[in-house]
Amino acid sequence: MSATVLPAAPRPLRIVILGLSITSSWGNGHATTYRSLMRALCDRGHEVLFLECDKPWYRANRDLRRPPFGTVRLYKSVAELRRRWQGELADADLVILGSYVPDGIAVAQLIHDVARGVTAFYDIDTPVTLASLADGSCEYLEPDLIAGFDLYLSFTGGPVLRMIERRYGARAARALYCAVDPEQHRPIAVREPHWALAYLGTYSADRQPVLERLLCEPAGKLPKQRFAVAGPLYPADLKWPRNVERIEHVGPDRHGWFYGRQRFTLNVTRADMVRWGYSPSVRLFEAAACGVPIISDDWPGLATIFSPDREILVARGNGDVLRYLAMGEAERLQLAVNARRRVLASHTAAHRAALLESYVEEALAPTIERKRAGRAAPGNSRAMAAFSSDEPADPPQRLEVSRPR
Repeated sequence: MSATVLPAAPRPLRIVILGLSITSSWGNGHATTYRSLMRALCDRGHEVLFLECDKPWYRANRDLRRPPFGTVRLYKSVAELRRRWQGELADADLVILGSYVPDGIAVAQLIHDVARGVTAFYDIDTPVTLASLADGSCEYLEPDLIAGFDLYLSFTGGPVLRMIERRYGARAARALYCAVDPEQHRPIAVREPHWALAYLGTYSADRQPVLERLLCEPAGKLPKQRFAVAGPLYPADLKWPRNVERIEHVGPDRHGWFYGRQRFTLNVTRADMVRWGYSPSVRLFEAAACGVPIISDDWPGLATIFSPDREILVARGNGDVLRYLAMGEAERLQLAVNARRRVLASHTAAHRAALLESYVEEALAPTIERKRAGRAAPGNSRAMAAFSSDEPADPPQRLEVSRPR
């Protein structure tokens, strides 16, 4: 089973990405996204420079100091960023600023001042960003800065994209979901799964009640089976069933090992992302690529990513989980095959890189209407339409990225 063959990149781009962290994945889901996207962009012939603010937490927990793709450089302040990298920001064909970047407001202003190419804000935390913009607490973006970007790239698709354009004046809000690198995430043969059900994710207070309902309660009812919860920042005073193993951290290079030892994996979504919908976690794509069946909480737009009951199982309570854990082996394995096929057909980092290229071409389109209105024309890619659709997912097919005329 191989990934979809995508069209070649239209032309090589010089790209600068300023993100939270690519060197450390500790308590930081951004790193996985940046690594896979940056690798895919480089594979497609683009020149990519990643600039990361050197912060103590990530400095002490770096697990990818020198990526084998692109160029990564650290800076300590916005002043240093301006002094050392202003030329690269000015000359780049595309400058991307990610959410949660330290001093992100000042960095955005710098980009608006000096960048001559296409500029984009990449919101890996869209629901969180929108909530903090609404109450004035956002530390990395201000409402008035949004209209200055040519693209607002969002981890959340669906109706929120049009809202961002209407409310904040974004020129072109486009979904750019997380994705998986199939070279890093693939099935690993094991004699027998070690855990009946496991979960991988950083602690979040709003996720914890769902995790307890969908994993801890089933574990309590199945004391002879083994379960696991992996991820950092869980409070020390949390009480876990005796048959739930706690693992503090599983590095990206060990995700395949972790997923390969599960009979099923659990996906739990942040409350704000459930509220907006259309916010798939990277863990969904990683697990499917590794060939483990997924049990997920329910949220709007899930059926546009995976087909329920065919590629993913949806649980609304512990009874659903207990029923799924009793599933026969043939049915379980077929579910995993179907989900992996979907991911390789639609949700690899190469797909996202090709989609990003189409967005850049769209932003570059020299139409009189765009210049006069200060807004981008509606996207015309079938891939873009799929990410904003309320319709259930179609059977896997070749991704077609149309080009602006």
